[in-house]
Amino acid sequence: MSRRRWPGGDRGSFTAEFAAGLPALLLLLYAGLTIVDAVATKIECVDAAREGALAAARGEPAAPAIERIAPEATHDVAPGTDLVTVTVVSRLRPIGDLTLPITVTAEATAAREPAATDPIP
Repeated sequence: MSRRRWPGGDRGSFTAEFAAGLPALLLLLYAGLTIVDAVATKIECVDAAREGALAAARGEPAAPAIERIAPEATHDVAPGTDLVTVTVVSRLRPIGDLTLPITVTAEATAAREPAATDPIP
């Protein structure tokens, strides 16, 4: 014979489980959003470095091309005799105050055009 279960015997169990699981769910959501933001910032830095290197290889200033794509990033142009290397560094835009500082870097190199003069950084 089975025991009869009294109604309301497990009152509050959903609330307790929800309260225990909610912080873990929020942490997982926060980590996912931070990863998406880091990937988007990396793509932005790669595009900016590529455009800056191509502009510098043509003898044009690299800064406007880089700032058009990645306005908050810092950049460094290293002109050489045959190659131009552009490095773009951006700090990950935090999603709140809890985000650890993440620095994203991209580098691109382009061959100098034959008629190009020294690029203006």
